[in-house]
Amino acid sequence: MAGLRLGPLLRYVDWESGSRATVWVESTRPCTAEVRCADGAAGSAPTFAVQGHHYALVVVEGLTPGSTTPYEVLLDGRQVWPPEDSHFPPSTITTPALPQPDEESPVRVAFGSCRWAAPPAHGHDAIGPDALDTLAVRLAADPEAVRPDVLLLLGDQVYADETSPATQRRLAARRDLDEAPGAEVADFEEYTHLYDESWRDPDVRWLLSTVPSCMIFDDHDVIDDWNTSEAWVRDMRRTPWWHERIVSGLMSYWVYQHLGNLSPEALEADPVYAAVRAAPDGTETLRAHAAAVDAEPARTRWSYRRVFGRVRLLMVDTRAARTLEEQRRAMLRDEEAAWLRSEVLDDPGAYDHLLIGTSLPWLLPPLVHDAETWNAALCRGARGERWARRGEKVRRAGDLEHWAAFPESFDQLSELLREAGRASGAPATICVLSGDVHHAYITEPQWSDSTPDGTPAAHVLQLTCSPVHNSVPAYIRAGFRFGWSGAGRWLGRALALHGRTGRPPMRWRKTGGPWFGNQLMTLTLHGRKAALTLVQARARSTGAQLETVMERSLTSNE
Repeated sequence: MAGLRLGPLLRYVDWESGSRATVWVESTRPCTAEVRCADGAAGSAPTFAVQGHHYALVVVEGLTPGSTTPYEVLLDGRQVWPPEDSHFPPSTITTPALPQPDEESPVRVAFGSCRWAAPPAHGHDAIGPDALDTLAVRLAADPEAVRPDVLLLLGDQVYADETSPATQRRLAARRDLDEAPGAEVADFEEYTHLYDESWRDPDVRWLLSTVPSCMIFDDHDVIDDWNTSEAWVRDMRRTPWWHERIVSGLMSYWVYQHLGNLSPEALEADPVYAAVRAAPDGTETLRAHAAAVDAEPARTRWSYRRVFGRVRLLMVDTRAARTLEEQRRAMLRDEEAAWLRSEVLDDPGAYDHLLIGTSLPWLLPPLVHDAETWNAALCRGARGERWARRGEKVRRAGDLEHWAAFPESFDQLSELLREAGRASGAPATICVLSGDVHHAYITEPQWSDSTPDGTPAAHVLQLTCSPVHNSVPAYIRAGFRFGWSGAGRWLGRALALHGRTGRPPMRWRKTGGPWFGNQLMTLTLHGRKAALTLVQARARSTGAQLETVMERSLTSNE
């Protein structure tokens, strides 16, 4: 008899038809997974197998546009969700109403990154309440509460290189942790432990069953500093355990995160998905695909586009899509950069708001930005071989790998956003959504009047929100604050002069933050208006609470 091991996760909801959705599940054995909705909508799919695990992505069809309907999950005809003893409200699928002339519904996009999912020790969470757990408790307690239309998880959904004591005990039951990679995960089976720990959390499990989600990886989904540089890759490939780690990391990402990002049409057109589903056991098919992608990243695209009415979201892979050769270093290889440019500039009048999800921030504190461009120049040889060797050591030690560490890519993205903001029918806002840096802030670029074609009409912002559940040492907090100061700017310019990097194409200023804590941002987009809210999870005598620490409009009231 098949049981439900993990899920269900509500992933894709079709905003064009309002009648389709996808639901991801993992079962304990081969079976047919079925989703039945109270309004009569349904879908089913046989499971596919990867290394002894069984998964299904069910396409639900026939949903009623503009409705919220409860659903249940059945495996081989037996109901397994919701559990009989569940104290949560029913899991539901909410579909958008079909657009009517002069009548648009708001779109609510919640986002964050960096969720270390270790359970609290003896009931005490040393790094504070989990923002996703706390959101789930709030929504479950109030069925009338306004829910996000989509949850964007912008990287580090799991930590393959920083495992919890509970996961380490499971690893120790399989192998000797005194041998590399020690307490880090080693293979696909151990990756499944990470997702079990993260997604079996009862509160998060219910939340992900009822709020659609979009995901993209960052480094800790594989290993800290993943693809930092060409030299880093060479060193890792000489490490005996690395090949299994990267192949397993890509395999597990494909199964647990990537498939749910795709529309039903994209799934049907995906040859790897078809081959894995057609095979009695898809392990070797998926393993061969992951190994080939690691060797030749251009073989696949992890980036994707989603549309929510008049809101366009582009989730951008800033890890596997890099070009790392030192003299032609780029955050996005040529094909990926061309895809992003096409998606940004295609039919700009078709959307009122453009969201670009990239795990790594585009705009950093000026000192940090200048330090990363300085370091990139040193590693490229601007000050000779001796400085280049030092630069590589500093790059790895300091995690200098954001957009600023790829100066040409930074300039290209900046110009692309300016161009999009100046296009005929430009959107009201262009927001770059990021995480990674374990705090939140708002930054706005300032182009000079002498810039060709002038300042964009669209309001362009960098919105950074992290972590969902993690910590940041006090000295790093102080460093980020110093990075925005006048003294920090002066020191950054000194580094830029030493590296002969020149000035960035525009200036930028911090207009909010920094905020430290476990937190989520939510964009509410309605017509051409946009508003932003930041909430933090805080421990109180009555339990963890989400407290609003910032609310502001991002557009005029006109």
